[in-house]
Amino acid sequence: MPSILVVEDEVAIRRVLVKILAEESKDYQVDEAEDGSSAMDKIRNNDYDLVLCDIKMPKMDGVEVLEAAAKEKPDIPFVMISGHGDLDTAVHTMRLGAYDYISKPPDLNRLLNTVRNALDKKELVRENKRLKKKVGKNYEMIGDSEAITQIKEMIDKVAPTDARVLITGSNGTGKELVAHWLHEKSDRNKAPLVEVNCAAIPSELIESELFGHVKGAFTSAVKDRAGKFEAADKGTIFLDEIGDMSLSAQAKVLRALQENKISRVGSDKDIKVDVRVIAATNKNLKEEIEKGKFREDLYHRLAVILIHVPALNDRREDIPQLVAHFSEKVAKEQGMGAKKFSASAVKLLQEYDWTGNIRELRNVVERLMILGGKEVSESDVKLFASK
Repeated sequence: MPSILVVEDEVAIRRVLVKILAEESKDYQVDEAEDGSSAMDKIRNNDYDLVLCDIKMPKMDGVEVLEAAAKEKPDIPFVMISGHGDLDTAVHTMRLGAYDYISKPPDLNRLLNTVRNALDKKELVRENKRLKKKVGKNYEMIGDSEAITQIKEMIDKVAPTDARVLITGSNGTGKELVAHWLHEKSDRNKAPLVEVNCAAIPSELIESELFGHVKGAFTSAVKDRAGKFEAADKGTIFLDEIGDMSLSAQAKVLRALQENKISRVGSDKDIKVDVRVIAATNKNLKEEIEKGKFREDLYHRLAVILIHVPALNDRREDIPQLVAHFSEKVAKEQGMGAKKFSASAVKLLQEYDWTGNIRELRNVVERLMILGGKEVSESDVKLFASK
């Protein structure tokens, strides 16, 4: 139930505002404050979804309330209530972060539209925070190196669009994390992210896996079956290791990208799909094109945005953070006490040649957590992390 605080020193106007809000929706929970000082007391002790705040008030004016609330509850949208002579100040409050302002006497439609829009914004902020928490918990990208910072910035720019993305990098670098962030931060996040490991599916089955099949299409096709593209409709499909996809499957993927249509194996019927495609590979696709193993036209369809995930050896400055992250995670998963890694142990790990990248480091940290001493030492690393 949305909660709204009305801050207005003129009793008549305050009562009118409360009445309008009550008549607009029985779901609104409306609270009142007669001046800025009492408003701040209420804001500190309650979680309001919106504040309607007069500008000229005794004790503490509306600008002061807005500035104080921004420090303590920065996510609350403020709608300022301005008299005729307060319009310049009202505009100033918007520069300070107010959502909007309404003039006295309040126009009913203008007031209600502003309230609805401000509450929608509050809900959007809440949803974005929930999504960021979800992404951060399950698919956190650890590190502050320049390369990782650039990837995070790229994700923020690209995720809200439907642009296709090709993620490149060696095995174990975390390409799937980038794909999950792109989906979760997109407008498609309420629909599924469907993952397909193209390298793990036999070439004779990849088309059926991606596009489905009809009964009788081949020996084991005993009933109709939808494919991954249909399952990802309105969402995202992540084609991992796309460099291992057969040429015939590549041709069908190309058609799906060009026409937003697929057809099941054994059927001539077209099925419309609305899918964002994110692909990843550990291969150099331009070299694969020269060898005749990958379609150049498909490459250009997929590589609208290119994101390269660096090898761990190229971002060694992130290893201390990664060790701390994995040690905490392993402790929770294994039900064991947290262990600290000595500075010399971490320094030695930074010097290793991590051919297996993040995946290898995570395994080594788990091994050291299990076999090392109460504090993982340099000697533990030499003994148990040697290759």
